[in-house]
Amino acid sequence: MKSVLNEFVSTPKGAFVVLVIAASLEVLGDSFFQSGLYRSTGMQRAMWFVGGVGVLGFYGLSVNLPQWDFGKLLGAYVALFFVVAQVVAKVRFQQSPSTPILVGGSLIVAGGLVITFWRG
Repeated sequence: MKSVLNEFVSTPKGAFVVLVIAASLEVLGDSFFQSGLYRSTGMQRAMWFVGGVGVLGFYGLSVNLPQWDFGKLLGAYVALFFVVAQVVAKVRFQQSPSTPILVGGSLIVAGGLVITFWRG
């Protein structure tokens, strides 16, 4: 399993797919805790927390199982995390990004592109 995953992330497309999955899992797990803390009570709250722990655990495996230089991919990961977080905020919590979030997010994405593609 590890060798297949390592081979998969050795290509730019494979690394991108794994990073998108990891960012999605991290944001989703965080959103489960948000739901547990502020949008539920009792057993439903406990279920949100259990779900959050499970999803964040799977996120940890997905991002750490491949043997890659995560520092080199951090720019792309942070940009993907920002984009996925905005999508989840809109879909799960009906929160639209404000102008400062969009401007700051544009800088995050631009920085991610610089870190990822600048050769030198």
